[in-house]
Amino acid sequence: MPWSVAAISANLRAVANLPTNKALPTRRSTSFDPDVALAFGEVFQSMRVERGHAQDAFALVAGVDRSYYGKLERGERQPSVGLLLRISKAFGVSGAEVMAAAEQLMAKRARQKVRRR
Repeated sequence: MPWSVAAISANLRAVANLPTNKALPTRRSTSFDPDVALAFGEVFQSMRVERGHAQDAFALVAGVDRSYYGKLERGERQPSVGLLLRISKAFGVSGAEVMAAAEQLMAKRARQKVRRR
């Protein structure tokens, strides 16, 4: 037998004494904020519907994959700055206008949360 009982026992004791990483966080850091993603999604959807565009047709005009654009509108993804500017340009508005609309929506939701408490 290549392994002796003594060698196996020594290896098990060594493994049992290895330091654990209990100090490490269990979740990884992320920049995704569901409130932000939902606010931008609602703004994108309302602007698109207001202008009478179909989702897939608008995604094509904006240069965004249609399935990804759908995830943006549902708040499953958060737009990068570059993507925000590209979508804003397709709407014919500035990125600042879209950002302001999302900020107003988030502030409104925050006030509603406070009232419910």
